[in-house]
Amino acid sequence: MTQVVVNMTVSLDGFTAGRNVGVTSPLGEGAERLHDWITHTEGSDSPNADGQAVQEMFATTGAFVMGRRTFDVGIDLWGDDGAFGVPCFVVTHRARGRLTKGPTTFTFVTDGVDQAVRQARTVADGKNVCVMGGANIAQQCLRAGLVDQLRIQLAPILIGAGSRLFDHPDLTRLDLERTGVVNGPIATHLAFRLVRPQDR
Repeated sequence: MTQVVVNMTVSLDGFTAGRNVGVTSPLGEGAERLHDWITHTEGSDSPNADGQAVQEMFATTGAFVMGRRTFDVGIDLWGDDGAFGVPCFVVTHRARGRLTKGPTTFTFVTDGVDQAVRQARTVADGKNVCVMGGANIAQQCLRAGLVDQLRIQLAPILIGAGSRLFDHPDLTRLDLERTGVVNGPIATHLAFRLVRPQDR
């Protein structure tokens, strides 16, 4: 059954990106090492826990949801095949036509995260929908009650300022049940289930 999973890398002080994110600084100031846990495993034939977390995300995901800034700063880095290999839905206020890069399609959704998640569910083919960034889009999905699982990749760095994942008072009402903790060589991988009122 398709589940909606927020999957984000977060610094020890709670940031998903530094200040002044842009094409020349995709992760923002002070956050250059945030994704070291991903890049140090690329190309490995025998992945460790960090590499396995990346592999699991791609193996279980049938569609991705992201914000326009994530798309804008990432698209040139993702290569000719678009990196994801499945449909991606970009939440934006600026309409544009669908973009195809190899097996990856990017559909631009102008009527909110609810519609983006709904479209992603339709094409996920029974796999999960992964909400991958940025923090604002993840917050919108969490506040709207769209999320089933939360996966935090905790990176051992301090950023100091930028975009926090849990930067809205409504999020303190979330009821989380921890379902997994795995220590990798660099990151600590945390998994939670969102407990809904009817589940209590």
